[in-house]
Amino acid sequence: MALTYDQVTAITEKKFIPKLYDNIFDSNPLLQRLKKNSYQVLDGGERIMVPLNYAQMTASGWYSGSDTLDTADNANITAAEYTWKSLYANITILRSEELKNSGDSQILSLVKSKVQIAEKTLADTLGTGLYSDGSTATSIVGLRDIVATDQTVGGISQTDNSWWRGQVDSSTTTLSLAAMQTLFNSASVDSEMPSVIVGTRSNYDRYYNLLQPQQRFMDSETAKGGFSSLMFNGKPFISDSHVPSAHIFGLNESSLILAVHKDENMRMEPFQMPINQNVKIAKIFWFGAFGSSNNRYHFKLSAITA
Repeated sequence: MALTYDQVTAITEKKFIPKLYDNIFDSNPLLQRLKKNSYQVLDGGERIMVPLNYAQMTASGWYSGSDTLDTADNANITAAEYTWKSLYANITILRSEELKNSGDSQILSLVKSKVQIAEKTLADTLGTGLYSDGSTATSIVGLRDIVATDQTVGGISQTDNSWWRGQVDSSTTTLSLAAMQTLFNSASVDSEMPSVIVGTRSNYDRYYNLLQPQQRFMDSETAKGGFSSLMFNGKPFISDSHVPSAHIFGLNESSLILAVHKDENMRMEPFQMPINQNVKIAKIFWFGAFGSSNNRYHFKLSAITA
């Protein structure tokens, strides 16, 4: 007897979906790092509130004996608000495919291949979203918006608030160690500094060619994840196929948040049959947001072509 809809759904949820989550996040170097350093599972809320500390207390200082202490308050804490975004992918099995793959083992093999296609689609869409520029309203906020000087990010204007701007170089076209060092220093305050650098493959290769052979150190943690890297100021420089052309980003991962709702973290909706098609369709859903708590700790070169 052929497997029923419920049986196919149950087997898919048990056998394939748990692996899908790891495979999606391990397929992309930045997603893999965010899963480890910035991923948060939340249980709800109208929006995702990220507290920001953007100024020091004015009521502080040295005093002696019975000196009068300043008790005046000054605004130094606000919050960025990031809206939830929804992502899905279909798992579609045509009736003709079922007939051509008759037998339980063949059906499960077919389902596995369909899940793998959905997995790659979700990984690519989420990876692209991380670098988006705001032109797709339904997408998560992306790094081209976050690491900028003239956008509204998390409900806060970078134009009106200099402390909310990223460190941006949009004029340098030829990659140099000096240009990278200038931006790295601009994004660093004491122990706070970019923890990873990501670029296109072309710009990764350009950086490689700037280094002497004895300087081409690799990051062992990145290598464990299956990705190659170089080092800059002791931080891994990795290539990511989703990075926009001509771009290099320096990111402080402790200032980034990739949040997901606990009830929509690659949730699978059971296989169903539409009334007007001879197919079985299941869906995988993700519901989350991407954001930053301190944009000044990130940098971007956006015009590197040589």
